[in-house]
Amino acid sequence: MLMVRDLNNLFATMSGMPVNSRGAKKMLKNAGIDTNSAQYKKVIQSMSSGKGGAVGYTNVQAIKNRMKNYDKDGNFIAPGSVPGMDATGIPLSERHKIISVSEESRQDVFEKTKEQFVKYGGSGAGDGSYRNEMFRRYQLSVPKEDRLKGSWTLGQYEKAYQRAFADAAKKADPKWEPGKPIPAGVLDGVSREDIDRSLVKTNGEYGETFVSTSVNIRL
Repeated sequence: MLMVRDLNNLFATMSGMPVNSRGAKKMLKNAGIDTNSAQYKKVIQSMSSGKGGAVGYTNVQAIKNRMKNYDKDGNFIAPGSVPGMDATGIPLSERHKIISVSEESRQDVFEKTKEQFVKYGGSGAGDGSYRNEMFRRYQLSVPKEDRLKGSWTLGQYEKAYQRAFADAAKKADPKWEPGKPIPAGVLDGVSREDIDRSLVKTNGEYGETFVSTSVNIRL
């Protein structure tokens, strides 16, 4: 009988057991899972949101694996991302907003965007890894609640810098078009400070964005 009981316990562990049962709660505790933690509660909430609206049978390892997707505050962490960047359930009107971002972060975006613009002739080519690193640096420098809106804001600055670089290339060579080499020194007269001062916040199709008045480009 002892062997049968042990086999039944093993089957329950592998195949799953009701998460609210006394045995399951003990098993979770023994596995080091804090059922009062925000991570655990988010996992159970997520599993409950599926078909049927309740968690039926599961196992400890499945819960532990899911808990790795949340930080200690219960914020979902997308693969390769940081806490606070999950936009699920947040309307564009709440996350596509222009907020204040540091001059250091804007300068980082300006320099990296300029570097890539020259490297690929303003064609937007490249693997995009520089952008991931650039935005990740910013995201880790601000509170979680600012990361979505701040990243959107930096993206709008990035677009403004790209437009200014393209205008400078066109001013130096009216025949220039994306993909063609950028003449040496053409972007030296483009100032981030001048661009930033020229930007006016407005509402676009997908949220708040920038329009530029006029940028002083010195060739």
